[in-house]
Amino acid sequence: MKFILRSAKIIDSNSAFHNQTVDILVVDGIIKKIATSLPNTDKTEEVKLDNLHVSQGWFDSSVSLGEPGYEDRETIANGLSVAAKSGFTAIALQPNSFPIIDNQSQVNFVQNKATGSATQLFPIGALTKGSEGKDMAELFDMTNCGAVAFGDYNKSQDNANLLKIALQYVQDFDGLVIAFPQDEKIKGQGVVNEGIVSTRLGLKGIPNLAEELQIARNLFLLEYTGGKLHIPTVSTAKSVQLIKDAKSKGLQVSCSVTVHHLVMTDEKLEGFDTRFKVSPPLRTEKDRKALLKGVLDNTIDMITSDHNPMDIEHKKMEFDMAKNGTIGLESAFGALMTVLPLEKVVEKLTSGKTFFSIESQPIAEGAKANMSLFTPEGKGIFSKAAILSKSKNSAFLGTETKGKVYGIVNQGKLILA
Repeated sequence: MKFILRSAKIIDSNSAFHNQTVDILVVDGIIKKIATSLPNTDKTEEVKLDNLHVSQGWFDSSVSLGEPGYEDRETIANGLSVAAKSGFTAIALQPNSFPIIDNQSQVNFVQNKATGSATQLFPIGALTKGSEGKDMAELFDMTNCGAVAFGDYNKSQDNANLLKIALQYVQDFDGLVIAFPQDEKIKGQGVVNEGIVSTRLGLKGIPNLAEELQIARNLFLLEYTGGKLHIPTVSTAKSVQLIKDAKSKGLQVSCSVTVHHLVMTDEKLEGFDTRFKVSPPLRTEKDRKALLKGVLDNTIDMITSDHNPMDIEHKKMEFDMAKNGTIGLESAFGALMTVLPLEKVVEKLTSGKTFFSIESQPIAEGAKANMSLFTPEGKGIFSKAAILSKSKNSAFLGTETKGKVYGIVNQGKLILA
């Protein structure tokens, strides 16, 4: 495949062409030429898009798709198509399917399902068998067939000794352990953030302490064992400070924050709408501002959509009974652009590759063509028409967006939304 991207402004601080508007010639998945103006003598396909910007391909560190087992929520094929049209060239797939991705054959299954897609799929293996928190899964075997990290999705590890052993074990092959931070005993029957809103609505609360205690414990374990730990979807001001302090000690810890925690607060719960029931819960404005500050000062390493499709039967029910989760791939870029500057959005949508040991190349001649295409201009309101996923449980319906995703170039393919 051969085409020219016309008048593309490159946003890539690691590229010699950063902030320059250029033409980019792509041939068979390789960037062959970058210049201010490229001649077209052989009727090569040209891609001309309004105010086109390109960056290194975006990576989402937490995506659930359902398949195998929950294909009614989402299939791998459609999920990867959604990701491509949302600007993502790679996703890390959570192991929360049925069966759980906790062995070599399950890793191979999801990888085979992703064959031929423009968006690459990198499996996260479960840390424990069946994600039950009892026995460690076959981590080394899963590494050998392509798993990039190990964690039990949205389940905290109550057994501190098991987490300690996992952190020690993975060092033999430079593995990454993911530890979701939530003390289940302190969470109790809570369903939303504990505070003024939960009291007013009569809903049981989850205190910030449930997250912060678990993070503190896990960081103590990391300090003892060494190794690499990733803390996903932090949601409180104190959590950010704990991780900042740990980094200052030289610990190999990374963390992510979700788009919805950067954009929304628990005030959204006033109508008891289960689209806003997520884990961890939406917090206060004070926490939201601390999370944004953590992104800006690089305490927080990456931003994730935490895309988690749910069928209507598990969302359209009483708030206490509804399952957690929102889809977020389609709305991620547009929502982030309303609260963060463009270069920071791009940085936090690409930097995760480094922590998950996924190949990353600056935009340069001779490099693989792995790029996200977008414009930072224009405003809109996220609507049902913009949802490409099979499930429609989006917390972002009716919210303001800025900018637009055009698509991606990856795996020798050009995908336009």
